Amino acid sequence: MSPPRTSTHRLDRLTWTRLVAATLALVLLAASCGDDADEPTPAGAPEQESVPSESDDTPDSDTMSGDEAEEAPETSEAAPETSEPIRVGSLLDETGPLNIYGTPMADATRLAIASINASGGVLGRQLELVALDSKSDQNEYIAGADQLVAEDLAVVHAGITSASREAIRPTFGEAELLYFYNVLYEGGVCDRNTFVTGVVPTQQLQVLIPWAVENYGPRLYVLAADYNYGQISADWVRHYAAEAGGEVVGEDFFPLDVAEFGTTISEVQSADPDVVVSVLVGGAHMSFYSQYAATGAEIPVVSTSFGLGSEQVALDAASSEGIIVAYPYFQELDNPANAEFTAAWHDTFGDDYPYITDLAVYVWEGWHLWADAVNRAGTLDRDAVIAELETGTVSFDSPKGPVTLDGPSHHLVQPVSLARANDSNGFDVIETFENIPPSFEQQSCDLIADPDTNEQFTP
Repeated sequence: MSPPRTSTHRLDRLTWTRLVAATLALVLLAASCGDDADEPTPAGAPEQESVPSESDDTPDSDTMSGDEAEEAPETSEAAPETSEPIRVGSLLDETGPLNIYGTPMADATRLAIASINASGGVLGRQLELVALDSKSDQNEYIAGADQLVAEDLAVVHAGITSASREAIRPTFGEAELLYFYNVLYEGGVCDRNTFVTGVVPTQQLQVLIPWAVENYGPRLYVLAADYNYGQISADWVRHYAAEAGGEVVGEDFFPLDVAEFGTTISEVQSADPDVVVSVLVGGAHMSFYSQYAATGAEIPVVSTSFGLGSEQVALDAASSEGIIVAYPYFQELDNPANAEFTAAWHDTFGDDYPYITDLAVYVWEGWHLWADAVNRAGTLDRDAVIAELETGTVSFDSPKGPVTLDGPSHHLVQPVSLARANDSNGFDVIETFENIPPSFEQQSCDLIADPDTNEQFTP
């Protein structure tokens, strides 16, 4: 998922204290026993939050996902030469309109850092997080990236919208500061310095659109955010609709600040499609669902983005129930890793946390995959860590199921589940598809064969 201009909405950030890591360690011990617009002018640097590492109460086995301790691979790792913490960076929208996405991602970042530290850290050293709030503002992203580059960091996990990613990715690349982008997006980024954990259209839409055509009918109407994520995703909808014997009979694109959809809903009803495909993004666009339900419209809706900002919690059941989505992660997934992950999450952030989103789990995975690769490489050296990440053997027992980093494309092989929004602020999982590769990225991008490639491929 990924916007450029504006958007809106809610969710106050949960307070993080230095006690989380120690609390988390105790939890773990218990668990182990049982367009081309002008470039913005940088604003003042974003507010920085440095989360110190904790070195006591540190178990030496399982991570919080419930992974069994695996036999250590042979590496060149030696005893650490220093006990100083390893400093790492995060740049996310913790305030402003996009914090409906950024809050759970920031929470997942802190939980992952605490989890890794509680499991012994990286190379025997604790992690110290430098967290910046980009405030849903492109200028803050640019300033924040510059600030993080000036820090002595081993890696940065950053960005939510595609526009934010493209504003900061070159900065990290030029500085040779390893970069993880942990968000669902339109796909196609091919850059040796960048690794992506989010689902891409050839994983998500190749499941969602054929299901919609088969179950609802061949005529689709697309409503999408008016920027690269919405536009490129709409291209993929047309591709998969045609492949499944369907067609797109109408499409409309909306700037992120649009919140009035009455005219559009009338046009959709006049076109009489079999299904509406929503690629809408952000707090303003959320109003589409309540306005659509208020008209009494009975044309079903499938979406590439509904629920990523806990829309099913913010809206009443009449506005959300029955919407079909496809993501790798749902809080309701029934597996041991997810049971331990959700327990740790709620122990840390409270049982009243609205919903653990798919985006949060991409972040959780990104940090653990990086930590594993560094431990395997036995060094923080960027080239050595990239080489390890490119082996195709860096995997993680995620709350959504096993994931593996595809070396040449720098994207994940991961499961995707179809689900239906229910009347209880959650989702009912319909079916899960295991081990779906990022096939377009694999076909377009081979960074092992051509490490100098640096572009975004489109269909």
